[in-house]
Amino acid sequence: MRKDKEKVVGEPMTDEQVAVFLQARPYADESVDLHLLVRAYRGLRAEDFARFLVMFKREGFDLNATDEQGSTFLQTVKTHAQGEDYVNVLEAAGAR
Repeated sequence: MRKDKEKVVGEPMTDEQVAVFLQARPYADESVDLHLLVRAYRGLRAEDFARFLVMFKREGFDLNATDEQGSTFLQTVKTHAQGEDYVNVLEAAGAR
């Protein structure tokens, strides 16, 4: 890879960059709340995800929305081997 094309990992994100994750919308009948949580979880570091959750809640989205099986996002993340930091952030934000 060319030096000017090196991937930068772990660089701090601005609030505007984090807020972009609130603009995504699902393509089908998926819950908007869950869709936003999944996209942010996949795309943000835990500390940025914590900032996202503050914005998410401020905009009136439901942190405890459930999927078709009745599981909350927190319950799903608890099953992920590398999800501990995100579980802590979700619980601190009031997820059940």
